Amino acid sequence: MKIIISPAKKMVKTDSFLPRSQPVFLNKAEELIAFLRERDFEQLSEIWQASPAITREGQRQLADFNSAKATVPAIATYSGIQYQYMAADLFTERALDYSQQHLRILSGLYGVLRPFDAVCPYRLELKNKMIGFRDYSLYHFWGSLIHDELFKDDQVVINLASKEYARVVKPYLKSDERMITIDFLEKRAQGYKTIGTHAKMSRGEMTRFICENQIKTPEELQAFSDFSYKFDVSVSDDNTYVFKTDFDFKRK
Repeated sequence: MKIIISPAKKMVKTDSFLPRSQPVFLNKAEELIAFLRERDFEQLSEIWQASPAITREGQRQLADFNSAKATVPAIATYSGIQYQYMAADLFTERALDYSQQHLRILSGLYGVLRPFDAVCPYRLELKNKMIGFRDYSLYHFWGSLIHDELFKDDQVVINLASKEYARVVKPYLKSDERMITIDFLEKRAQGYKTIGTHAKMSRGEMTRFICENQIKTPEELQAFSDFSYKFDVSVSDDNTYVFKTDFDFKRK
């Protein structure tokens, strides 16, 4: 079983962990970096759909990008909400080992990352339009490679990624493969809804739950109860697990 999560836009340098491995598609990442380095400020701003300040930071990252000198693993580099609630720096050694074997971070630049793959800070999302590149769409650039890597040794993938990143996998699913999407719904006046920020928090909590408990089967996920979530069998199916909560996130 594999678990997939999205990357985060914000990346930091930290010495909390050391890398153990190299990205499997490093050559593809280098190809994308080489193209981006050829773009000028205005072209990068258009590709990234970014402000001048963010574009300048992205240019600095491109200038500093050196895979041979990457000393920080992916799990310690991304710094978004999901990663804060996953709290990998508090993992037991067993949980860290489990994550390296089962957890995968999808990336517009690297394709697929294991938690302890050495990475450099970068800016590139799957949805970015690669204007001037041979593949205008990164979805086309990656094709089935990400799917094939995820399913080469497994028939089940737990999808804790955003729709933007899950989209790079779904078109290539085969009849004997199963990707289970996890939906987190919270009670509102109009009924149960998905709230973006809270869903990211919940994905992080479930990722930690999976790694700490060494989850081996999808059915074991149904015991997840952080933020007072309960698995709702009445609206779940083989490909979608729905968790509902009445928890007041404003008090968190």
